[in-house]
Amino acid sequence: MKTIRRLLYGEVLRAVAFVTLGFLSLLLFFDLVEEIQAVGRYTATGYTLAHALGYVALIIPTHLYELMPIAVLIGTIFVMARLAQSSEFTILRTSGLGPWRALKALLILGMGFVVLTFAIGDYLAPAADRAAQLLKARYTGRITLGQTGAWLKETQDYGQSAVNVGELASDGEMHDIRIFEFDNRGFLMSIMQAKSASVSDDEAWLLQQVSRVEFPAAGATTASIDRTQLASLRWPNQLSSEMVAAALLKPDRMRAVDLFQYIQHLQSNAQAAQRYEIEFWRKVFYPLSCLVMVVLALPFAYLHFRSGSITTYVFGGVLAGISFFLLNNVFGYIGNLQNWQPWLSAALPGMIYSVLSLSAFGWLVLRR
Repeated sequence: MKTIRRLLYGEVLRAVAFVTLGFLSLLLFFDLVEEIQAVGRYTATGYTLAHALGYVALIIPTHLYELMPIAVLIGTIFVMARLAQSSEFTILRTSGLGPWRALKALLILGMGFVVLTFAIGDYLAPAADRAAQLLKARYTGRITLGQTGAWLKETQDYGQSAVNVGELASDGEMHDIRIFEFDNRGFLMSIMQAKSASVSDDEAWLLQQVSRVEFPAAGATTASIDRTQLASLRWPNQLSSEMVAAALLKPDRMRAVDLFQYIQHLQSNAQAAQRYEIEFWRKVFYPLSCLVMVVLALPFAYLHFRSGSITTYVFGGVLAGISFFLLNNVFGYIGNLQNWQPWLSAALPGMIYSVLSLSAFGWLVLRR
């Protein structure tokens, strides 16, 4: 059995690596063409071809994470169909490779792909993508969201604060800060405006060039408004740099831990977190789709044909992989619009394809 596993694993790993390299080369070519156009637009700011190549290299882990399930599917289908075409799989079956042993062997290999996909998506890709965005922002402008930037809400001892971050610079520094402080009854206490801010290690923001306007408390006898100008001001809060990045950057590019912490922050401040909860559960279930892909590919080994090309079967695998990605995205949007349970919105595509895979396995393998 060790020899059979070594044969299957070697063939599948080579095929998956080849498919991944092919898709990755195509995506990087399109990225490079787009960045070359950006070089022409931002030449005056110092954005050169070397920076474009660096940006393209930094987004490789993100593409790799997105490609892993479909590459696993196409590579495994190619190997299974080729072994069936050459009757090698028939020889393996007569040597003792039963359906359940074959399924178990592929599931073990699939678990390896699951671990690899999780490591890339939760550690390598978020760090590399953030570095790529900050690298590009250094020469093409700061990172911003819409016309007003990102809005965050923070619960304080005296009440609540609404924070507006206009831009995130390439070095992680925040610009165009506005902070609205409210008391426990919802009355506006003060407005602070700062040109820039940085997050310190003691759960506070260090604001620079601060303009503060304090309003009188509700029911106060005097109605004076105090205005102060400060060179710097320490503002205690629990808004980390990851939370600010979560509001400005795409949530699907974040680590699962950072997403979970941001969801906890939103829920503690009575804010809607449905979108981020769906993305969190997608981060959890997405690597497991590699298991679904290897199960979906196994029935191709039991197709009985001796002549002809396996191109049709590989093309069918491509269509199946594309349909899985489309279904995954569609259910994410539908779940957000219809207010489904976040875990169900993220897990439903994998559940559907698992049922299809096991049904095909039972019909082609066990019954025939």
